Amino acid sequence: MNKDHLQEAAILAVRGAMNITRSLQYELLNNDTAFKEDESPVTIADYAAQAYINGALTKASPDIPIMGEEDADDLRSNPEMLSRISAIVNRETPMTETEVADYIDLGSYPGGAEGTFWTLDPIDGTKGFLRGDQYAIALGLIVDGKVMMGLLGCPNLVSPNSGEKGFLAYAVDGQGAFEISEDGTTFPLQVDECSSLDEARLCESVESGHSSHSASFQIAEKLGIKKEPYRIDSQCKYAAVAFAAASIYLRLPVKKGYEEKIWDHAGGYKIVEEAGGTLTDIHGNALDFSLGHTLKNNEGVIATNGQFHKEVVDAVVEVISARRAAAEA
Repeated sequence: MNKDHLQEAAILAVRGAMNITRSLQYELLNNDTAFKEDESPVTIADYAAQAYINGALTKASPDIPIMGEEDADDLRSNPEMLSRISAIVNRETPMTETEVADYIDLGSYPGGAEGTFWTLDPIDGTKGFLRGDQYAIALGLIVDGKVMMGLLGCPNLVSPNSGEKGFLAYAVDGQGAFEISEDGTTFPLQVDECSSLDEARLCESVESGHSSHSASFQIAEKLGIKKEPYRIDSQCKYAAVAFAAASIYLRLPVKKGYEEKIWDHAGGYKIVEEAGGTLTDIHGNALDFSLGHTLKNNEGVIATNGQFHKEVVDAVVEVISARRAAAEA
């Protein structure tokens, strides 16, 4: 496996999907007639991005399977939408309607503890996309249950290096994390060096349905965190920790038994890890990407700059345990 070749292919694939989804979001916000009543713009963007990325990765690495979020079953019975999506993909690369559906369906790999595969979330942050805010295209390469490469494309996130909108980062195991500009310039990413919790900033989801805001508030109080939380959609939160906009990211469970999908975390996980951060579940356990589609042995996610990870885990466990005990009383 030539990692340089895979890295280059993955960067180009995510960059192209950023272009596709950015144009669709622009149409959504600026043209009321761009989408029919029975069409979801985020569904169209999901399909188009997955078809484009799966096609690009398959051409570059045909022996590496893909685990994606979408399949083309419904799309095959809707030729009008398939034609629309094909036209959108063709803004970046030639692809027939049959190829579009076939490439989407390549995302059916089940994952597991052995072998190499890509895992893709073509649009992470649905609500952010729909309101014209932050979303991410997230890609990870997993080898024998370990994330070896991660990429995040965040079309609306302002680069900490150029100051311009559009952020693409990648990380390779043991080689660090980097932002890469459109001209190929790379900038190393590094988590912040904050060692005092009263100076730390917590990053959490915009949507309370994704992570409990009230629990986050209690945890922040317990830790003595004084700064207002940094709220942002999607795996852009991982980017915020990786480039030192926040010190802590909490993905708190909103209901017991929920299993996090690996495509919701693999790309961002590797970028934060290679930027010097620490990541576990809310109990302090290592995240296990070897069990198929979900992190079924884990509950929630905590990412920090590594300076006070245990203190954060302890506070999270205490607050979540107390809230569950109260709910069951």
